[in-house]
Amino acid sequence: MTTMDVRGYLTRLGLEDISGPPSTELLFALHRAHVERVAYEGLHAQLGQPTGLDAAESAARIAGGRGGYCYHLNGAFAALLERLGFNVARHVAGVQARFEDPPGVLGNHCALTVRSENRDWLVDVGLGDGFHEPLPLRAGVYDQGPFSYALTPSDVVPGGWRFTHDPRGSFPRMDFAREPVALDVFAEKHEWLSTSPESSFVRTSSLLRRDAKGVDSLIGCVLKRIDASGEVVSELETEQDWYAAMADVFHLTLSDIPTPQRHALWTKVHTRHTTRKSASAP
Repeated sequence: MTTMDVRGYLTRLGLEDISGPPSTELLFALHRAHVERVAYEGLHAQLGQPTGLDAAESAARIAGGRGGYCYHLNGAFAALLERLGFNVARHVAGVQARFEDPPGVLGNHCALTVRSENRDWLVDVGLGDGFHEPLPLRAGVYDQGPFSYALTPSDVVPGGWRFTHDPRGSFPRMDFAREPVALDVFAEKHEWLSTSPESSFVRTSSLLRRDAKGVDSLIGCVLKRIDASGEVVSELETEQDWYAAMADVFHLTLSDIPTPQRHALWTKVHTRHTTRKSASAP
């Protein structure tokens, strides 16, 4: 198992000077920094580059300038929190992709809870356009910036919880079981999500990033910003603009990807985008 580079990880988060014991204030600062600075992205699936679930390996990838999807981001973040003295639990969860799909604990997501200062918190830096700060693990409606979220007991898993997204979110809800699990229970689902032709991560290039005021997304070649003023949507038509958006909006320089692979990735995503656009034209 790789040793975690805690200093490099914290430097990526802009928090290399933190000190003191674990606290709720520190938990919030870490969560905000993570969702703002580390993009949710599944480019490993687009590139055909296998990745493992080892948290230290995911942390090294983050420290090196990349992001990841839930298993990478929450896996690394949980390990970082533990190294900083927090009490963290990982949970089997299910993100419901569409309202018409049945909810359930499908294992397509790893959720986190943290016990801090005698309170339980839902912590999740791997939901893409999810919440900006941890949510208290109790039933209620919670507003953060222009978005509103809800937590309720799950009606599909006894003792579990349901997170309901803002109506403008990329998915409707997420249920999770309360039993703590090890990260390796997600290995089979991780392989499927990373490699199956039926996986959304293989079929579509998706990047998301949350900040205090809103959400940025780059789905295929469509760049969108959602905040209190509404939505701003633009179509990126050149390779230069696409990679510029990755760097400027999502903090991804992709310096670890050789130029031929970068060009092949753009060609693949752009071709798929133009094909879908032509198919949907009247």
